[in-house]
Amino acid sequence: MESQWGDGGSVDLDDTRLEELSPQPLLTRDYETRPALVYERLRQQHGPVAPVDLLGVPAWLVLGYREALQVLQDNDGFPKGLENWRARSEGRVPADWPLGPSLEVNHILIQGGPGYRPLRTAWDVALKPFQDPRHPQAKRLKAAVTAYADELITLVGQGGKTGVADLSAQFSRPLPLMVASHLLGFPGSQGDDALMDMWRVLDAGPDAEAALERLLATLAELAATKLEKPGDDFPSYLLAAHPDLSLDHLARELFMLLGMTSDHVGILISNTVVEVISGEGSVRASLSAGMVREAMNRSVMRKPPLVNFVPRFAAEDTPLGNYTIRAGDPVWVSSAAAHADPLFADHVASGTTISTRAHLSWGAGPRQCPARELASTVAAAGVGRLFERFDYLDLALPADQLPWRSSPFMRGLRSLPVRYELSSAPARPSANGPGPEAAEEVLPDQSARQRSSLWRYLTGLIRGGR
Repeated sequence: MESQWGDGGSVDLDDTRLEELSPQPLLTRDYETRPALVYERLRQQHGPVAPVDLLGVPAWLVLGYREALQVLQDNDGFPKGLENWRARSEGRVPADWPLGPSLEVNHILIQGGPGYRPLRTAWDVALKPFQDPRHPQAKRLKAAVTAYADELITLVGQGGKTGVADLSAQFSRPLPLMVASHLLGFPGSQGDDALMDMWRVLDAGPDAEAALERLLATLAELAATKLEKPGDDFPSYLLAAHPDLSLDHLARELFMLLGMTSDHVGILISNTVVEVISGEGSVRASLSAGMVREAMNRSVMRKPPLVNFVPRFAAEDTPLGNYTIRAGDPVWVSSAAAHADPLFADHVASGTTISTRAHLSWGAGPRQCPARELASTVAAAGVGRLFERFDYLDLALPADQLPWRSSPFMRGLRSLPVRYELSSAPARPSANGPGPEAAEEVLPDQSARQRSSLWRYLTGLIRGGR
């Protein structure tokens, strides 16, 4: 058999089975610090598809942009759903595999089979009011983003009109969590404890397991409340669109929305800020002209928050790259590697304020992220408000010394230290944005806010920095 790739020349396909190969471990120290070099070594050795070892389990990693599109757009040829994983059904995936827990929680990103389509339809229906700018819910959401961003920036300012702050811990991470709490319909600041538990789960520290149990219990309680008394929020809309959802299943969907929105959007905000303040003058000029989304697009081209998508599985023996992928083999698409594929990257113009929309940050094909417009809106509004409220922002470390955290799925900054100077007078939202009355509508009672675990944590960061 032959495969066409690269410059169009043909190469013989390697029919060796995945389990018979000796793949290199992917999640190494090199991957933590220099993932681009790891992807390039794999590309040089194997071409656009490479066998890798994921903490003791072999898988195929898709490095090529064209091959990534082929997999992402072919939901029948490469379906999701762990039931399609041959090695798992044959008992060859260890019960204590570290990545198991994150893949076993069956929700919209993981689920395959006949249950996916009605679930996806319900998600699309439930998200539409928040993603369509013509809907009042979308306008209230934008008001919430602006109000929460102003709260966080004002809190940073309590450390002084000028100073040093960690914009990741003090802005980029808490902002999308607060917005997610608004989406889920937590009353007032009641969801703040859940947000802190989501933080602990994402950081995968020693208290992550206990935090996950508390979080799922909290979300199950919220789901039961919405079933009994629906509101103007995402879980109520999802239940209305999919009445057959059990409370346990609804809690899993809310967990996915909370986790993915907060981590993905938080990383996107931080990366966009770095893109702007470490870029050329044209980058800052484009932002001042209101082109925040262009800066975001450039950012996700270079550093996508979601570097590797959850696995798909070959439905039948399929040629891909230089290999034959056997039915039931796990296939992980790397958006970060695909963006660096010379066959794609060499055609993307550099040094321009207008960026390509061909990035894979939100996926592609029928299973493209259902909340991509929502996430983009939150990130753009947050970044825009940040640069409206600060007269001066600059990195407190050289860009190449910023600390990164990597996981099998996400890659983001551990911290984003900046030197800042607040504007003399807080900028009012733009004429097209929400007014102060909208902000008052979405903000919780401040005495309750100040008692919340999230606010105590953020206030502690200010005091600790003095």
